[in-house]
Amino acid sequence: MKEKTSGRIEIKEMEPSVFGTMLRFIYTNAVPPELDVKKEATAAATTLAQHLLVAADRYGLGRLKAMCERRLADSIGVGSAAATLALAERHGCSQLKAKCVEFIAGGSRGNLDAVMETEGFKDLMLSSPSLMAELLVAAHGRKN
Repeated sequence: MKEKTSGRIEIKEMEPSVFGTMLRFIYTNAVPPELDVKKEATAAATTLAQHLLVAADRYGLGRLKAMCERRLADSIGVGSAAATLALAERHGCSQLKAKCVEFIAGGSRGNLDAVMETEGFKDLMLSSPSLMAELLVAAHGRKN
């Protein structure tokens, strides 16, 4: 392996801050402050949780992944619901996925209309027809 001779290991597709937070978690087993669900979620904390969820899934860190999932579930909003739904689907987060579907299709008609106007929803329509079908079924069930 080239890492043996180069003295460097390159981690691709991960921001240094995300890697640092993940590494601190691995060595200390401490909850990153940004993931503390007792604190108000900020946009930065939500973004970090999204990136950490991907990293935790990639490296098999189940506890960290669950913490990220809880933080994201607590911060679902109109602007983030569709993107979070796609993330939950890609990384096998069934509880987070259910919360997103409930927010989008099971909430008010206003939520659904507002989410449908977001770029995340437009991306979801193009990239995941199966999720769109699930949303349609959930929205239809809400009307009955």
